[in-house]
Amino acid sequence: MKIGVIGAGSWGIALTVLLTKNGHDLTVWSIIEDEVNMLNNEREHKAKLPGVKLDDSIKFTTDLESTVKGKDMLVLAVPSPFVRSTAKSMKGYVEEGQIIVNVAKGIEEDTLMRLSEVISEEIPQANVAILCGPSHAEEVGRGIPTTIVAGAKDKATAEFIQNAFMNEVFRVYTSPDMLGMEIGAALKNVIALAAGIADGLGYGDNTKAALITRGIAEISRLGIKMGGSAETFAGLTGIGDLIVTCASMHSRNRRAGILIGQGKSMKEAMDEVKQVVEGVFSAKAALLLGKKYDVELPIIEAVNRVLFEGENVGEAVKALMLRDRKIEIGAEFGK
Repeated sequence: MKIGVIGAGSWGIALTVLLTKNGHDLTVWSIIEDEVNMLNNEREHKAKLPGVKLDDSIKFTTDLESTVKGKDMLVLAVPSPFVRSTAKSMKGYVEEGQIIVNVAKGIEEDTLMRLSEVISEEIPQANVAILCGPSHAEEVGRGIPTTIVAGAKDKATAEFIQNAFMNEVFRVYTSPDMLGMEIGAALKNVIALAAGIADGLGYGDNTKAALITRGIAEISRLGIKMGGSAETFAGLTGIGDLIVTCASMHSRNRRAGILIGQGKSMKEAMDEVKQVVEGVFSAKAALLLGKKYDVELPIIEAVNRVLFEGENVGEAVKALMLRDRKIEIGAEFGK
């Protein structure tokens, strides 16, 4: 099929490589002319996905219209802060019912909308779906076995996406729970910042395990309150995505957290990572969602204090450890 990829970052390029190997005809758009020229000439994104060669059949362009029009499916792969503006630019070229698969992760801070809602608001004629799960671009681009989930409003769309992406090294499941998937995908980036901060402070595996397990508890509490399925948070787009993002050095959120834990400011950490650290953009929105739905999010609250209020990271950890005593599960003790 003919597929347009909007965004030539590491994830967009990795998915382009995958889809090309699956036999599809790919056109990739970037707003940056130098990036397009480099990709056309070098057939490799040396800055963001070095060592991954790009087939000569892939077309790279700054022309959004030609990337969108006449395509069987569109993959929206721009960073979360640019999803709305890019969707606005695409609107006039998108046909009724055209499938847009969003692969960015985040919550829009001003509106608290999920990214699929943002796209649907800007492009109401589109059939908006999502793709997420534990899947670093650096590994997908190299063909390392990966499992992921396609979320859509209807089964036919989810299976269409599943068939387009799936191969012997990229297994795709389907799910109708777009809300749960998107909440898990966005909030895990905030927890990964916390995991990175703990690493930067020199803490160990005990701390990492605590942050992952208590982190998924926070994400699940909020997601279920919003209407997501408990099964989703126990699956690939919940605990699975959280584990890989908290544990891997491919994770830009964990890398930024490590730098913050070592004493760098949020801006210094983001500048050094040199990519969009989506957890920073989702942190405030996650906190506001917690207040809106009256859900306690102590780790996410601590990350916000460190990022935006200048709280010392050591003090933030101490405050988490000395919170009021709790029972872990909801069951009652026997008398």
